[in-house]
Amino acid sequence: MLATPKSRNPMGLEAARTARTLFPGIAVSAIVAVTAQFLADHYATPAMLLALLLGIALGFLSEEGKAVAGIAFTSRTLLRVGVALLGVRVSMVLMIGLGPQLIALVIGGLIATILFGFLVAPLFGHKWRFALLTSGSVAICGASAAMAISAILPRDERSEERLIFTVLGVTVLSTIAMILYPIIVNRLGLSPLEAGVFLGGTIHDVAQVVGAGFSISDAAGETATLVKLMRVAMLAPIVLIASIVIRTYAELPADGKRPPILPGFVIAFIILAGLNSAGLIPLEISEFLGQVSRWLLLTAIAAVGMKTNLKQVLSVGGAAIALIVVETLFIAGLILAGIHILT
Repeated sequence: MLATPKSRNPMGLEAARTARTLFPGIAVSAIVAVTAQFLADHYATPAMLLALLLGIALGFLSEEGKAVAGIAFTSRTLLRVGVALLGVRVSMVLMIGLGPQLIALVIGGLIATILFGFLVAPLFGHKWRFALLTSGSVAICGASAAMAISAILPRDERSEERLIFTVLGVTVLSTIAMILYPIIVNRLGLSPLEAGVFLGGTIHDVAQVVGAGFSISDAAGETATLVKLMRVAMLAPIVLIASIVIRTYAELPADGKRPPILPGFVIAFIILAGLNSAGLIPLEISEFLGQVSRWLLLTAIAAVGMKTNLKQVLSVGGAAIALIVVETLFIAGLILAGIHILT
């Protein structure tokens, strides 16, 4: 009796087909990210902003063709993996070294900014969804926070539009702050510690905090980075609290499905932050995963840009721009006032 050939693994075949489907979109997003980083290295411009703008210029790739599925996968799944891996940069042990007063100032400023956003958003014609998205992004960690918060918001027809506008807004403002805030620091004659607290406590994105801090001095840069990572560490508790409140009080979305209490990538962020704080992740691995996170976020931002309809984003209007600017000025003024009182 002739032996019948072994049947192939159907799961393996399906995985291979999925990989072939997603590869073109992932590859083009990665190429845009590498290009953005190259330009950033040579022209002193934030890579995140360049990736977003280059992605917008290639928006036609997300409309039809072989790259559509991969771009969608990158802008959602790889983005969440990148946010989750941010947890390896968090070390509670180092943060405690800042002292209770500075810790209270940074966390208090973060919470006050979110509450301020809810308070003033109606004055600019916006409701609670946009208020939480913008104020959370300004208060915590810019584009990464915007994406994490967007995952817990009930979706509607304008969800994507609000997210992209917020990412673009906080990235541009971070760039402006990276240039202007060191000038303010020098004019006010702040010490390296005070400068680090101000820069780390107010600038939205981690990369711009590092750039602004080390442009002043090594001490200011180290303090700024540590303070910024304290704000990053607040991502998980803020998302958890907001999710519980939304599930309790917000109306059900049109599809009747509530977002998860805590998305899986935020849980992964918490686990990694806990392991790193306990010293269970070797420094080499922590640094490697931090770089992986950075590249995943850069690649995902490029994909988000490709999915952007610039005309629709700009239709959000001047009031939305004014809201993000006012929130940014609020946290800057609050942290400066706190530094003046404490020192």
